[in-house]
Formats: sequence, C-alpha cells, structure tokens
Amino acid sequence: MTLLEQSLPSFIRNTQAELHQQGYIILPHIFSDQTCHQISENLAEVTQSKPGTRRLLAFEWCQELARSLKSHPLISPLLGPNPVINQCTYFEKSPNQNWLVALHQDVSIAVQPNAVTTQLGISQKEGLSFVQPPVEVLKRLLALRVHLDDCTKDNGPLKVVPGSHQQGRLTDPMIAKLRDHSGDMSCLVTTGGVLAMRPLLLHASSKMALPQHRRVLHFLCGPRQLPNGLVWHEAI
Repeated sequence: MTLLEQSLPSFIRNTQAELHQQGYIILPHIFSDQTCHQISENLAEVTQSKPGTRRLLAFEWCQELARSLKSHPLISPLLGPNPVINQCTYFEKSPNQNWLVALHQDVSIAVQPNAVTTQLGISQKEGLSFVQPPVEVLKRLLALRVHLDDCTKDNGPLKVVPGSHQQGRLTDPMIAKLRDHSGDMSCLVTTGGVLAMRPLLLHASSKMALPQHRRVLHFLCGPRQLPNGLVWHEAI
C-alpha cells in the first residue's frame, strides 16, 4: 500500500513493522531526478581509482545529503532517537567495473582508534579504522542505500534473505542453511529511491547481465553514543 492510499502515521507504522520483520524496506521517490543528477555531478568531481569509496562524508554536499535523509518524514521514524550518520560508501557497477559479492552480513563500523578499538582488533580501509562491535550495537544500525540509477534484475541488484537479521551474527554454515531454507529476494529500486536495511540482514549481489550502470550511496546510521568507549569516526 502506497502513501497516497493511507495516512502518513499508518504508512509509517506499516513501514516500521515491515522493517522489523523483513529487515529491509524499499522507499521509492525519496529524491527527485534533479537531485540525483546533481549528486551525479558532485560524484564526477571525486577521483575514482576503484569502483567506489568509503570516504564521501568528507565532502560538504554529502554531509548535506545525510542531513536531508535524517530529517525526511518517511525515514526519520526508522532511525530511533538522536541518530547520526557515520559513514557514506559509494558503489558503482558499470561495464568496466562489474563484480559480484557473496552472501554476507555487514559487521564492521568505522571508529576513532583508541585503547578499546585496539583490544577489539582494528582493520584499516582507505585510512579509516574499522572494528567489529558487539552484536547489540549492530542490531541498532540501519543502512540507507540511495539509488542514482534504476536497479533492475539485469544490473546486479542487491539480493537479501528476508528476516535473517533476527538471527544475530551468523557463521558460514548458518548462512548457507538460512539461504537454502528461506531463499533470497532481489531489491529492485528506481532512481531516487532508498533501500533501508539492517546491516545484519544477509545480502549479496551478482554481476550485471547487461552493460548498464548501478550507482548507490550507502549511508550507515546509528545511535549517537556507542558503548564501551567506542567513538564514531564521523557523526553527522
């Protein structure tokens, strides 16, 4: 049921319930074609040596986009009290940059290095320090994937295993068992739409079957305060 077919409070309640149950929700038409075009122009100024980057929040235009996501009337109710956006990753699939990603969960966050992160074990990516926090932290996170192109069945859409986020951290045998039992769903999102998903949701993507583009900005949202001395690398 679309927003036009029901009241805003009812739509939000249904969206929250679906996100809780399935671990993801597709919100179409969050950004206009004009906004997506402007984002594309901004991205053209970002030097790309790989099919993406984790450092987009360094740019003011990306920080403004993060703020607009947090304040959007359909998105803010999904984020919890006093949320922050702490990372933005850019993915671009194209005829020259075509890859697949195996089924997995996102279990690392970018934090400021300190004694606590050293104990947890730090990995470095693009100059950022990543750790794997307790599962209680991961359960409170929400990824917002802004689509700059139509994501179709032919250009490597994200595939998810609905409800798998409710199982916590999964071992490889558990991942295979859940996939075989529940199957996966392709997340087809039109330009300007947002896919909201829990990072613990099992997800994967295949290579593109057609020579198209699939560009996504992946924002990670969470609570402003982290436990056990952990501090976000950035907090917008």
